[in-house]
Amino acid sequence: MILQDKVALVTGGTSGIGRATAIAYAQQQAKVVVVGRRIDEGEETVRLIKEAGGEAILCKQMSRKKPMLKQWLIKQLAFLVG
Repeated sequence: MILQDKVALVTGGTSGIGRATAIAYAQQQAKVVVVGRRIDEGEETVRLIKEAGGEAILCKQMSRKKPMLKQWLIKQLAFLVG
């Protein structure tokens, strides 16, 4: 598949176009990090991806401050890719 062995970070992945994008990336075998502020909707996106056989985790958006955001993203990506 096109995105096999890749990690896709999808901001706004809790609904709408972001959710559709996260699911589309997972269908192409990417490991998906769903980022958003709405936990319930994000968990639903992750559930949909996993039920279809994909890999995904939810990361609640914590801060828009660049230094904190950078550290947070690195931590989440390290978790996903090992």
